[in-house]
Amino acid sequence: MAMHRGIPTYNLWTGLRQILTHGTITVLAVAIAFSLPGIANYILNEWWPEAQNNANFLLATEVALASVLALLFNLAKIAWDHRQRVLTARLASLVHARNSGSGWWSRRRERALVGQLPAPRDAFVLTLTGYDTFVADDSLLRGVIGKAYEIRVMLVNPVGKALRERADSLPPEITVLTLHTEIEAVIGYLSGLRKFGKMVKLKFYDGEPFWKLIVLGDYVWVQHCHSGFAVREQPEFVFALQHREPRHGLFVPFYMVFLNQWNDARHPEYDFDTNELVYRDASGKETGRDVLSVPSDGTAVPPPAFQGPAAAATDAALLRRPAPERTAAS
Repeated sequence: MAMHRGIPTYNLWTGLRQILTHGTITVLAVAIAFSLPGIANYILNEWWPEAQNNANFLLATEVALASVLALLFNLAKIAWDHRQRVLTARLASLVHARNSGSGWWSRRRERALVGQLPAPRDAFVLTLTGYDTFVADDSLLRGVIGKAYEIRVMLVNPVGKALRERADSLPPEITVLTLHTEIEAVIGYLSGLRKFGKMVKLKFYDGEPFWKLIVLGDYVWVQHCHSGFAVREQPEFVFALQHREPRHGLFVPFYMVFLNQWNDARHPEYDFDTNELVYRDASGKETGRDVLSVPSDGTAVPPPAFQGPAAAATDAALLRRPAPERTAAS
């Protein structure tokens, strides 16, 4: 994670840590070298004569030696297995993995890794509602994404069949209306980023979500959208681009998943100024527009609380009003 475009990121603490590591290794090497003659003299002149004349002490020595050798061989086997896993992770370009419900130490490590990321120029996000990424207070990537100049986001269509199917597979407290509210909050946040001069584009897809992808520079965060489980409950993996061997690793395949979804003409783009879905053909020519509106059952649902530029951009949230007939573009 400390690598970006093949160049390591250095800072003062990294330099001090390297100096302390080399100094410690040097001191240990000198101490071992000076202690070897004394250890050899003790074994040959004191320990071995006593063990040779004492059967019980000799038996205890053999048992201790066998135990130490067994421990060393086990450690060597574990080190070899871990080496194979490291090689496998390196081939897949896996630089970080986190299971759901990880403890504070894992979250601390993840924050440290995110803190080492340079500000990316582009940020691409393919997710369900985007609430955990853009709005939630515990989002680790919101700040990094906000630093990008161009931000492309794909969310599930709030008026599509896939969102209702997703809501039906989740616990009863999560309904279509709550998912609508989360999408409203994300649109408000993205509208705030646009007012800060960011180039933000938003599209909606109609299929059932399968992957959550966040591409930041040379890294991609991946989570599986398993049916019946919240995305935040799924393990998270981070893959990096290998510049010397771009064909190696899983960064490029997941990056292409996003690009293929983004370039699919079936997915409409959201117009932040008019609150409309813009439909285009394969050549990019506009074919029609729909007002983005979601049906309301009259239940009062408080909007999720969030901070940031979205607090002043609620005017771009979804409007709960009947949508007119779809009109062809002129």
